[in-house]
Amino acid sequence: MSRVYNFSAGPAVLPEEVLKEAAAEMLDYNGTGMSVMEMSHRSKAFEEIIEAAEADIRDLMNIPDNYKVLFLQGGASQQFAMIPMNLMKNGVADFIVTGQWAKKAYQEAQKYGKANKIASSEDKTFSYIPDCSDLPISEDADYVYICENNTIYGTKYKELPNTKGKTLVADVSSCFLSEPVDVTKYGVIYGGVQKNVGPAGVVIVIIREDLIREDVLPGTPTMLQYKTHADAKSLYNTPPCYGIYICGKVFKWLKKQGGLEVMKERNEKKAKLLYDFLDQSKMFHGTVEPKDRSLMNVPFVTGDPDLDAKFIKESKAAGFENLKGHRTVGGMRASIYNAMPYEGVEALVAFMKKFEEENM
Repeated sequence: MSRVYNFSAGPAVLPEEVLKEAAAEMLDYNGTGMSVMEMSHRSKAFEEIIEAAEADIRDLMNIPDNYKVLFLQGGASQQFAMIPMNLMKNGVADFIVTGQWAKKAYQEAQKYGKANKIASSEDKTFSYIPDCSDLPISEDADYVYICENNTIYGTKYKELPNTKGKTLVADVSSCFLSEPVDVTKYGVIYGGVQKNVGPAGVVIVIIREDLIREDVLPGTPTMLQYKTHADAKSLYNTPPCYGIYICGKVFKWLKKQGGLEVMKERNEKKAKLLYDFLDQSKMFHGTVEPKDRSLMNVPFVTGDPDLDAKFIKESKAAGFENLKGHRTVGGMRASIYNAMPYEGVEALVAFMKKFEEENM
């Protein structure tokens, strides 16, 4: 059984080292005689797992003491409701809509208050990031919301918006831990882990303590209040124990690699290899404005749907999985997260060159 190169947008490739460690510990974790899947979330063994995971992500991201780290369930999509329920004190929030997920968050927030779309790139199929240097921020906005890396469309904010003093909330699902980040610039920074950090089923929320309050919207369920989880250290109910355990292993793997500075350098190198090829190819071309290109998700097309389909079929046969693009963009998309080795991108580019020669 040989491993394929998995370019899935999520659930996505995980470090092989982590998978092997987890496999070795499957029947007996650390001498407990149990798998992590079987142990009580109230046990000392699991307490050590979740505490180490929190300590390691704090270390990796340099998270200040006045921010809580919460390991929650419901994916990033549940945060679309949880954020307005907890943060909409004035009943107003501003949204910059740069893709499907920001759009869904904007639509969900409309159920709880006034959601203003203050900028969007929908006019060009979300292929760029709008200028966010001087936006019409609402005077009474409780927060400004962005999706920082757009998985489907392959765009990424290179500079954070000027929120004019308002709290910034960011979904970082598909660029989580791919480069250093200044947590102090955000009120809330959160991400579903299934793209760059771990298996599906966990969402990590990093939230400034002053935003964790009891005066949430009336009717907010207990499970959807940040205070519930912050007070209980993410153990209010049974958390996604095994997912948290794998995330913890990924954090240790990242530290062993040299941290987020090293990951950024590696990710830039991988992305450059693929973008450089796309820029000189006569057949393939990228769909994103170069200045806004993501290091994580690279959509590209040939311009001919039949040729795209042929490429997807032949690439799969050659051991390259999950290269089909999202239906709203078409063509192909290569997601090259932290755990995708440079050799994987190198092999993909070699295959693309060969395909181009044979089909021009």
